[in-house]
Amino acid sequence: MFLLYEYDIFWAFLIISSLIPILAFLISGILAPISKGPEKLSRNIETIMNSIEFPLLDQTTQNSVISTTLNDFSNWSRLSSLWPLLYGTSCCFIEFASLIGSRFDFDRYGLVPRSSPRQADLILTAGTVTMKMAPSLVRLYEQMPEPKYVIAMGACTITGGMFSTDSYSTVRGVDKLIPVDVYLPGCPPKPEAIIDAITKLRKKISREIYEDPMIWYKSTRRGMHKNICIKKKSQNSFDFLGLEKCGFSRKGIL
Repeated sequence: MFLLYEYDIFWAFLIISSLIPILAFLISGILAPISKGPEKLSRNIETIMNSIEFPLLDQTTQNSVISTTLNDFSNWSRLSSLWPLLYGTSCCFIEFASLIGSRFDFDRYGLVPRSSPRQADLILTAGTVTMKMAPSLVRLYEQMPEPKYVIAMGACTITGGMFSTDSYSTVRGVDKLIPVDVYLPGCPPKPEAIIDAITKLRKKISREIYEDPMIWYKSTRRGMHKNICIKKKSQNSFDFLGLEKCGFSRKGIL
């Protein structure tokens, strides 16, 4: 005589319940009528739209098989997991800090703030950039792995803001130091504007090929950052000879 314990009954019920959907699927596939003719076959074919707005391949497939290119898949994965390095130096950063709260919840875009440039692929400059801070900003940018992106947030970062006329130590635009992908004007910009800038950056990433971000960096940088804000040993002043060699005048930088 065979006796079943309680745990034997439990495992038997679990196995049988897991096999029922599989058997139902197999039976439905065997008993389903086979459609014939071009009209009926066309109904079974689904046109799957690419999640990226600029598809490189027409994705008309059968049996729900999604076809894509490696470049599209790489762009989709990068735009869905941007890890920003927060470079806040002024009041604009307070507006960005409000995005971390539950009201705006920027985690839904896959943004994870990082404190190390080696783990980030997006740097968000928010606030005034001075001449002494310029080498540190360039160093942080170069420590970020490729591909990497920059969002210039606020008037002080883009043009120098209210310090652009009389200040001797303010950089007139962070794009003279590092390449900028998205400009976000305002003093300061609202959190909704920051979300819109991130959305536009995601669209930009979806359309690019991996080699594109390196074109500007290799062709126009020409080692410009190596000669910016070099402090002289004898005097408390800066050497601007390197800036003129790179094609920028003193008036353009200061």
